Amino acid sequence: MSTKVADHILQRLRAWDVDCVFGYPGDGINGLLAAWGRADDRPRFLQSRHEEMSAFEAVGYAKFGRRVGVCAATSGPGAIHLLNGLYDAKLDHVPVLALVGQTHRSAMGGSYQQEVDLHTLFKDVASDFVETVTVPEQLPNVLDRAIRTAYARRCPTAVIIPGDVQELDYSPPPHAFKMVPSSLDRSAWTALPSPTALERAADVLNSGTRAAVLIGQGAAGARAEVEELAELLGAGVAKALLGKDALSDELPYVTGAIGLLGTRPSYELMRDCDTLLTIGSSFPYAQFLPEYGKVRAVQIDIDPHMIGMRYPYEVNLVGDARATLRQLIPLISKERAAAGRDWHGRVRANVERWHGVMDRRAGLAADPVNPEHVARALDPLLPTDAIITSDSGSTANWFARHLTLRGDMRASLSGTLATMGCGVPYAIGAKFAHPNRPVVALVGDGAMQMNGMAELITAAKYRHRWDDPRLVVGVWNNRDLNQVTWELRAMGGAPPFEPSQSLPDVPYADFARSIGLTGIRVEKPEDVTEGWRAALDAEGPAVVEFLTDPAVPPIPPHATWEQLESTAAALLKGDADRGAVVKQGLKAKVQDFLPGGGKRG
Repeated sequence: MSTKVADHILQRLRAWDVDCVFGYPGDGINGLLAAWGRADDRPRFLQSRHEEMSAFEAVGYAKFGRRVGVCAATSGPGAIHLLNGLYDAKLDHVPVLALVGQTHRSAMGGSYQQEVDLHTLFKDVASDFVETVTVPEQLPNVLDRAIRTAYARRCPTAVIIPGDVQELDYSPPPHAFKMVPSSLDRSAWTALPSPTALERAADVLNSGTRAAVLIGQGAAGARAEVEELAELLGAGVAKALLGKDALSDELPYVTGAIGLLGTRPSYELMRDCDTLLTIGSSFPYAQFLPEYGKVRAVQIDIDPHMIGMRYPYEVNLVGDARATLRQLIPLISKERAAAGRDWHGRVRANVERWHGVMDRRAGLAADPVNPEHVARALDPLLPTDAIITSDSGSTANWFARHLTLRGDMRASLSGTLATMGCGVPYAIGAKFAHPNRPVVALVGDGAMQMNGMAELITAAKYRHRWDDPRLVVGVWNNRDLNQVTWELRAMGGAPPFEPSQSLPDVPYADFARSIGLTGIRVEKPEDVTEGWRAALDAEGPAVVEFLTDPAVPPIPPHATWEQLESTAAALLKGDADRGAVVKQGLKAKVQDFLPGGGKRG
């Protein structure tokens, strides 16, 4: 039997060490599906419930597996459905390849069924590389470039294959005019700034006595170097949410998350520092960075396109974080740590105080369960090799503030797009990237109703393929689109608009049990810890549903220490007039919590 174009595509994916493709079938990719049958399902075709979930699963796989994620969809509606997940990959700089079917070439331009201008559709989301294969000789170059570009530029790419092309006999490009050959090799490379730039950066960092370090996901491979540099500088280290797993939260000078969902110590670190080093982060909220002109600052980023755009940095070092730090560390003055000793002690004291405040807030009574207590109770139960995903919404506040990442834990969320509905498919992608590790997804009831419930069916379908079958989905059920509710209160002092905010009370645990998963419902605060423990001990995927109080406010990090405690205490008193509390004082305390607003969740 001759090799078809579709056969060659799967062969080439295997040559790139692609072991799975997340997708949903349709006649626009019938040729590929037939090839999968001939290839004995290699790479594995993993069926989601919706193409958007396929893209999210590819993103989760790529984020946690640190390799390209691949998704596939049919022409027309299937291709359109991929977009939200691919935009999530684009904005969070994640390598993902989309294989997309298209109407037969002979029908193009004829307003045929499911005919969509896919080049126009994908030209923004896959702006670094999108191409249509019209003849077999374009392969393997098109596919190789799509994968290589996804890796090199940490972005989504798209390859569009018309249905009739998939079924053509494959012939490689000949050694001839206007033919483009290709190669598989993707050798490792390291970018480094010039010695002069490194010396300038060291001069800036050596000049101060109150150093702050801000890290993002770009620092993930430089954990030891970040620790060493922080100790040399006597610095506190704040983390953008995408960098939450880049450094252990157990280090006493790690102040936690920064920004809208961040901590008071991170806010004070940026407010009071005199030098700033940003590593692998494009954190966008300038109001949470030091006041312009107040500090001297240096940035390290591997992408020259993203560097120098968030703060008036004095030195911009374009290079790999780990390699650059290794060159920079010997240039830091040995007396630098002694000069910053008092500052370092102050940072550590603020971190310790913050943990105490969070512990007391999580311990306050609520109706029926304090949502902060739910996250706080999970923290000590997490295995040190756990992978945690968080959906968008108020749940992300508790993820950011209450979970202590340690050991080999990994964690992520939709950091830049802040899209709802990614928590459960991220977790499924993570399970295929690391089938021997436990995964926990933290999800609000809005996101669960949007995407999560259907994708539990996918978890049930594939549970037996995972060496460690634990996939725990924690659902904060407060019958409210809570983050938007607080945005309404914060930005305009308006009460929630109930027709838009109120959610049906869905029995999530019952649904899980109905499809063969473990389902646990927690209605009392004293049962929260045992609920998490039972879910983590389950022999397979589990949903643990917590009935939580929607009136617990996500107080911003620039609220005073006293406000952090007193506002929650006032709201959580059983006899409090919650509306009056909000009207009298909460607006002033949270009005800057989500400047600009508009984010879903």
